[in-house]
Amino acid sequence: MTSKTMQSFASGLLVAAGVCAAVYFFGTSDAPTTQAQAQVKEKMTAEEMIASLGADGFVIHTEEQWHEQVAAFQAEVEAAEQPEVVEEAKEEEPEKEQEVKEVIIYRTLLTVSPGMTSIDVGEALVRAEITDSAMTFFKEVEKRGLANSLRPGTFEVDSEMSLDQVISTIFK
Repeated sequence: MTSKTMQSFASGLLVAAGVCAAVYFFGTSDAPTTQAQAQVKEKMTAEEMIASLGADGFVIHTEEQWHEQVAAFQAEVEAAEQPEVVEEAKEEEPEKEQEVKEVIIYRTLLTVSPGMTSIDVGEALVRAEITDSAMTFFKEVEKRGLANSLRPGTFEVDSEMSLDQVISTIFK
């Protein structure tokens, strides 16, 4: 490149930068002006805020209205929890019907894979709702010295079984 070519290129860059600066500083913009920004930032009154939020689907309550609704809800809950006592019904029905409690029994096929530890088996039993705690199962297995006796296989266990029965099933 010659020096004249280099000077022409540099002056072209300067002219382009000057045009960009002029457009940036003196051109029109779509951004709101300072007055428009001031109008947007005006503080809304409480009524205007409630109307605006209400138009968007929100429900606005004062603190007093909120406490009234909470108290009414609590009264409904308490009324639902307390059975109504009717004296006439008690006299006519001397025998109480015995309630039959449903007992849910969880039965599962537990698959012990190679590499599983007794804590892994305990966690699987908790997920199957056979035992309440994986640590209780783990500690009982450790106490009996059976941790190294865990062998891969598939075992059928259920929630009616005691911890001893589960351990004897898995560690045959």
